[in-house]
Amino acid sequence: MARISNGVFTVINSLILILGLVSIGASAYLMTHHSSSLCQKALQLPLFILGVSLFVVSLLGLIGSCCEKTFWIKIYSCLNFLLIVGIICFTIFTFVVTNKGAGKVLSKIGYREYRLGDYSNWLKNHFVNQKNWDQIRSCLIDAHVCHDIHSGVNQQVADFYKAKLSPVQSGCCKPPTNCGFEYKNATFWIAPGSGPDVQDSDCTTWSNNQNKYCYDCNSCKGGFLANIKKEWRILAIVLIFVTIFLIILYSLSCFAIRSIHQSHSKYSKFGP
Repeated sequence: MARISNGVFTVINSLILILGLVSIGASAYLMTHHSSSLCQKALQLPLFILGVSLFVVSLLGLIGSCCEKTFWIKIYSCLNFLLIVGIICFTIFTFVVTNKGAGKVLSKIGYREYRLGDYSNWLKNHFVNQKNWDQIRSCLIDAHVCHDIHSGVNQQVADFYKAKLSPVQSGCCKPPTNCGFEYKNATFWIAPGSGPDVQDSDCTTWSNNQNKYCYDCNSCKGGFLANIKKEWRILAIVLIFVTIFLIILYSLSCFAIRSIHQSHSKYSKFGP
């Protein structure tokens, strides 16, 4: 039984160690690629901290498993317990701050539209404040996020409204639908002669200039936060499974400590 538990302990720790290295590698990729690092900076720090934590803890677990020393396994158990608590807290926090905000479904339109005010204050204050948004806007322009929508300049208005746009494309590459702008092509819209249909700052912010479009619109910030929400929700779901494995490992480490103590006790009792 002890050998089976040790084998399972070693295998799961090896998988967790690999997952840690993958997380570190993904974080490093985002940091070293200019356009990705600015547009996806929301994932950099969580991935790096998670990766380092998983790598260190699983490495200690493998050392303790190979050496069969209670010292290393006890350190592993303590750090694993703290990591479990930390991941649970972060996962709960992630679900709380991403709970608000959802794209608005429009009748007979294939895409959704996004409003900045629908998202939590924490997300708005940390990702789309003026300092960060200047960098993110430059990144979105450099990444040509409106390129795909621009490729459909010859499509009819009915076809455009059926298009499946990403949250960023919906918010940044066209004016909000309720502004009442006249469609000329996918990237060129004409404001009504009497002015926009609604009093919305996004309507006056829109520009047909490809370096401006609606990148300074609140709808663009809302679309960007919609992407962050999706990414963080996926990360939170992954963390739930990681936590389950860590709890299994914690239980096995407690069993290993008890087995080693029993083994030493038997040796002391029957030894020379």
